[in-house]
Amino acid sequence: MSREFRAGAHRRRVTALAILTFLAMTGTVLTGCAPSGIDSERLKPTAQPVYPQLKTNPDIPVTSNVEYGNPGGTPILLDVCFPKEAADGTQNQSPRPAVVAIHGGSWRAGDKSNVSWRSICQWLASAGFVTFSIDYRLAPAFTFPAQIEDVRSAVSWIRDSDQVTRYNIDPDRIGVFGGSAGGNLAALVGTEGNGPLTVGSRVAAVAELSGPTDLTAAGLHRGIPPPDFQQLELDYLHCPSFGDCDNARDASPLYQVDPTDPPFFIGHSVQEYIPIQQSDAMVAALRKAAIDVTYVTVKGTAHSIAMLDNPLRAKIVAFLHDKLGD
Repeated sequence: MSREFRAGAHRRRVTALAILTFLAMTGTVLTGCAPSGIDSERLKPTAQPVYPQLKTNPDIPVTSNVEYGNPGGTPILLDVCFPKEAADGTQNQSPRPAVVAIHGGSWRAGDKSNVSWRSICQWLASAGFVTFSIDYRLAPAFTFPAQIEDVRSAVSWIRDSDQVTRYNIDPDRIGVFGGSAGGNLAALVGTEGNGPLTVGSRVAAVAELSGPTDLTAAGLHRGIPPPDFQQLELDYLHCPSFGDCDNARDASPLYQVDPTDPPFFIGHSVQEYIPIQQSDAMVAALRKAAIDVTYVTVKGTAHSIAMLDNPLRAKIVAFLHDKLGD
């Protein structure tokens, strides 16, 4: 073998190694035509306010405290945020897609009307969606399945012909958006049941951030949730331990996935409060079932709607418009 040939082979090996090293350092993944497993698009947060979730759209009209259910005599309320051009009535306009916004708070706190979730409601409305930001019964006074029953009720209520006419929405184009515990509930209503996405409490698209997806004992091995959050899960499930909890599997979207589920957008920070392995597992299960999934991971520790800088907002809106229409 000549000296020139050996030198050329060495240069080719060095070049290939350099390329592989660059791809590993930048997080670039080479795949086929579509992502598989838990491949994600990695975002680096942009410069933003300390609380980016508080970005407001004060010109977006809001109708507050509309009752959508009364289980056991407990009124449950929602706010409606309208696209500005639809606020003067809804006459002579085509029906619009709707989005149900589900607040977080470990299933035991949070409020549709607080400044964070009011801003989410108005943001989604500013993008053209009639947005229904809901409250739901909270733990520990109400435990699972009360919370998901309320989410189901909200979707069914919105789809009812009276609300379709009242708010001029398209009942075939209802999506959900949630963060943290609200992300869990958004994913759960998206995966429960099977069949057409245009009836009952089925939804046509799910966007969720930082949602815990496996509340079973096995979920404790998908990263380790903080001990305080483990207790919050048990309180919500009304269980003494994860090893003795019949509710845990039913409360876990991961175990409800089937091929009739809607498309998903999942966002998760790499080093945040809820272990990213929870979303990794959900993405893998959805892709295994051939469900369309957009998976975005964000550098840093921001949890739920705290990660909503402008690029991530734009990606969520683009996803919802793609799946629900304009």
